[in-house]
Amino acid sequence: MSCYESGLMTGLGTKTSAAPQIPRRACEHVQRERIMRRLGSAWRPVYCSLLLLSFFFVTGAASAQMAMTTSPTSVNFGNVQVGSSPILPVTITNTGKSSLTISATVSGSGFRLAGPNLPITIAPQQPVSLSVAFSPQAAGSASGTLTVETSASWGGHDHGNVHTSNAVIPLSGTGYTAATPGFLSAPSPMNLGSTLVGTPQTKLLTLTNSGGTSLQILSAHLSSSTAGFSVSGLTFPYTLAAGASASLSVVFAPTVAGTASATLTLSSDASNPSVAVALSGSATTATGTLALTPVSMSFGTVTVGTTKPQNGSLTASGGSVTLSSASSSNSQFTLSGLAFPVTIAAGQIVPFTVTFAPTAAATASAKISFLTSSSSSISETASGTGATIQHTVALSWNASTSTSIGGYNVYRASSAAGPYSKINASLNPSMNFSDSSVQSGKTYYYATTAVDVNGLESVYSNQAQAVVPMP
Repeated sequence: MSCYESGLMTGLGTKTSAAPQIPRRACEHVQRERIMRRLGSAWRPVYCSLLLLSFFFVTGAASAQMAMTTSPTSVNFGNVQVGSSPILPVTITNTGKSSLTISATVSGSGFRLAGPNLPITIAPQQPVSLSVAFSPQAAGSASGTLTVETSASWGGHDHGNVHTSNAVIPLSGTGYTAATPGFLSAPSPMNLGSTLVGTPQTKLLTLTNSGGTSLQILSAHLSSSTAGFSVSGLTFPYTLAAGASASLSVVFAPTVAGTASATLTLSSDASNPSVAVALSGSATTATGTLALTPVSMSFGTVTVGTTKPQNGSLTASGGSVTLSSASSSNSQFTLSGLAFPVTIAAGQIVPFTVTFAPTAAATASAKISFLTSSSSSISETASGTGATIQHTVALSWNASTSTSIGGYNVYRASSAAGPYSKINASLNPSMNFSDSSVQSGKTYYYATTAVDVNGLESVYSNQAQAVVPMP
C-alpha cells in the first residue's frame, strides 16, 4: 500500500484497516521525492495537518460507538419495615451506536438484584429496566451500590476488540421494626362463689394488654341484666398501655336463691376486638354456721430463726358463709392458704395454714380470728416457745512459765474493751475450759490469768474472740 493510501485516506475519515503501513520517516522520504518534483517543498506542512486530523476523527468515532445513561442516578428506598422487600427499577438506556451487553452486581447489606437475568444485550437507543430489592434484616440505615457493567465491540481497525465501561449507582434505605398491636386478655371463667340473697360479693377481674402498643377498652357488656352481675371500677373508653394491667370489679348481688350465670364481653380496638368472660355464682337464703378446727394450736418448742407450720380448716353448715378477712394478734404467727373474700358453701371444708416463726427465746401466743361478711367472727388460739441451740465455747491455752502455779482463772466480756468477769467457780487446774452459758448470735471475748500456790494472780493473757452462731 502507498503512503498516500495509508495516510491521506485515513485523514479524510476512512476506517482504519489492519494492513501494515510504511513508517513515518520512510513515508516522508517517499512523499518528498514524489512531490518535490511537482510542488517543491510546500507539501510537508499539509501532510502534518492531515495526521493530526486523522487522530481527532478516530478518537471521536470510538466515543460515539459506546454510551449509556442511567435513571435514576441514585436509589433511596426510604423507610422499610423489617421482613418486607420492596423493589425499585433502574433504567439503563443505550445511547451509543453499537449494541451493549449489560451485567450488574449489587453490594450492601439487605440489597439484591431482583431481575432480569443477566447478562442481557440491548440495541442502540433501547432501554432495559433492572429491578433492585431492599430487604432489611434489622432496624437502622443501610447503604450499598449497584454497579452496571457494559461491553461492546465494533468493526474497522478495532474489529474483534471488546470495549467495556461501568456506572456506579448509590443505594440507600432505612429498616424499622413495627410494634405488635395491642392484645387484650382476661381470665375466664370467673366464679364468684356463694352468697346470701341481698349480700353483694365482689371479685377483681384483671385485664392485661400483652401486645406491643396501647389499646382502648371501649365497653364492658353483660349478657343478662337479671342475673345479679354488674361491673365497676373503670371508665370507658379506657386506655391500657402496652404490658400494663387494670382491675375491673365484678359484683354479684343476687336477688333470688339459686345459681346464676352471665357472659361479660369486653370490646376494644385490640387485635382481638372481643374478649368474653363466663361469670357464675350461687345464692342462698339461709345463714350458715362457721366451724373452726382445731380451736387451739400448740407449736411446742421451735428454734429461733426457723419456722413450724400447722394446718387448720373451716367448715360451713346450714348454708354458705362468706369470709371477708382474717387476722393474727402476734406477727410471729402468720396465716396463709386463703384468698379473701372467700365463700364457703354448706358442707364445704376450706383448709388454711398457721406458721410460727419465733424471733426470741421466749413463750409466744396469738389469737387467730376469722371475720364473716355478716360481721360475725370466730377465732382460735396459737402458742409456742422460741428457743436457741445451746452452744459451747471451748477454750485452751499454754501453761504459764512461772513456777509454783496452783491453777488458772477464766474471764469473759461482751466487748473487746471489757469489763471482764470471772466465769470459773473455782481455780481451774488444767489449761482447758468449756463455757456453756453463751447465747446464739452473740460475740464474746476471753482472757485467762495464772494463780500461784500463794494466791498471787497474774495479769490478763492475750484476748481471744468467739462468735456464737445463730441459732
